[in-house]
Amino acid sequence: MGQSRLREPGGHAAALLDWYDRCARDLPWRVGPAERACGVRPDPYHVWLSEIMLQQTTVRSAWRYFEEFIDRWPTIGDLAAAADDDVMAAWAGLGYYARARNLLKTARIVAQSRGGRFPEKESELRKLPGVGTYTAAAMAAIAFDRPAAVVDGNVKRVLARLDGLRTLSTTDHDFRERARQLTPTARPGDYVQAVMDLGATVCRPRAPRCADCPWESCCLARLSGSPESYPGRVSRLPKPVHRCLAYVAVRADGAVLLEKRPESGLLGGMLGWPGSDWAAPDEPHAPPCDAEWETVDGEVRHVLTHLDLRLTVQVAQVAGDCRPCKGDFVERALFEPRHLPSVMQKVWRVAEKTLNK
Repeated sequence: MGQSRLREPGGHAAALLDWYDRCARDLPWRVGPAERACGVRPDPYHVWLSEIMLQQTTVRSAWRYFEEFIDRWPTIGDLAAAADDDVMAAWAGLGYYARARNLLKTARIVAQSRGGRFPEKESELRKLPGVGTYTAAAMAAIAFDRPAAVVDGNVKRVLARLDGLRTLSTTDHDFRERARQLTPTARPGDYVQAVMDLGATVCRPRAPRCADCPWESCCLARLSGSPESYPGRVSRLPKPVHRCLAYVAVRADGAVLLEKRPESGLLGGMLGWPGSDWAAPDEPHAPPCDAEWETVDGEVRHVLTHLDLRLTVQVAQVAGDCRPCKGDFVERALFEPRHLPSVMQKVWRVAEKTLNK
């Protein structure tokens, strides 16, 4: 589509939607353009669940979790009736565990107070736990086909390149205003997903595929000759490093010692290995039980949003009558390492090698 067509009112949207009709990604939570054309509507439950999972998470990582959740809890009523521990265990490994707690809160609000129906307006969606400005806009557009300015990191990059912005110092409000200008009243849900797909598959951070872009002829970054340099990288401060301890105790009958973390804070409400306080690693602490603790060679490293964890792992074989001061023993037959958060799975893998020597 030429530049003259793009200059027409709605030209940007028309060009992008033409591209989307040919190149849309096939995603398990998505109703594609061909299905929409036949009158198939998205399930708001699927849209909401996927958007919550995709917060701070890649499509590849969220894909399997989405399919497992839908298989186990096909409707929002099923999810609302689920036990907290079951949902937290199913979420394990996906990270940012406040999302899982808010997931249950919202599911129960929608199921119990709204008859299983999500609100359609952004302002009402934002009242739900865990639903912020971006998620509310995405749900309004994708689930209910309402015009909405949906702006995430990928969309910002696309808009910054389109308008030739050297930095992302422009406020979120300005980006939303620009997105609102470009969003059509017809097919806004498809348009929003098209911009997402464009940023994910064509207008990539490195090696953008400009020749495949429907906006190539009017993209100022492309016309500059160096699209990859737009927008410039934002310098980030180094994350603080916290050095902590994790204790892995295995009873004579094979049971393992786990504790449920506090509801608030890192990994809130999740099962894990007892250890020192991550937020205050230098605070006095003691092992969860008396034992001959052995320090595992090396350390477990795990990067979180705001800090870099370095965990020293200690292991011990304990007697059958062991009475820990924190945590409880879980029978080996009931112990599922994959139900632990990622960092706790890493701890188990290194501990298991030492315990099996």
